[in-house]
Amino acid sequence: GRAPQPAETPCGRADLTASLAGAVESPPELAELGDTDADRWYALALTVTSAELVGASRGALTLATEYAKVREQYGATIGSYQAVAHLLAEGLALIEGSISVLRHAAWAVDELPAAEAVEAARIAKIYCARAALTVCETSIQVHGGIGNTWECLAHIYLRRALAATETWPVTLKELTIGLS
Repeated sequence: GRAPQPAETPCGRADLTASLAGAVESPPELAELGDTDADRWYALALTVTSAELVGASRGALTLATEYAKVREQYGATIGSYQAVAHLLAEGLALIEGSISVLRHAAWAVDELPAAEAVEAARIAKIYCARAALTVCETSIQVHGGIGNTWECLAHIYLRRALAATETWPVTLKELTIGLS
């Protein structure tokens, strides 16, 4: 048979808001693996979705930063205003933290025992998801009214972050260390 094709809009472009149904379930082959191997694959899946979240964050922040450099209000670019600059700086700090926990999780997949790799990947997923949502929402805020329209990609990054957050979801209850 033919592989399923991405949903298309009437204009012939891919629908970036299509459902992830069928893409987030565990492959049946995982049931054939031992617990250690399955845990290692699970840690890898969490790490890869965390990387997707970091990518969405970076894209959203870049978009907002570039917009803040050219959008003028009251005779000055909006990026020159302290309130906007602080929002963008906070986004950058969140991304740097995300990169750090993501790198640790990626290292843990190969170098730590499977249970510890899963723990590192869960921490990365939670941190990266929270950071990505903040950064993407900030990008929409920096763009103002245009941020939620099809003329601006800011909401697409937010949708990607929301989808990646729900792919291999993790809650704080699943962690063995105390985080809040």
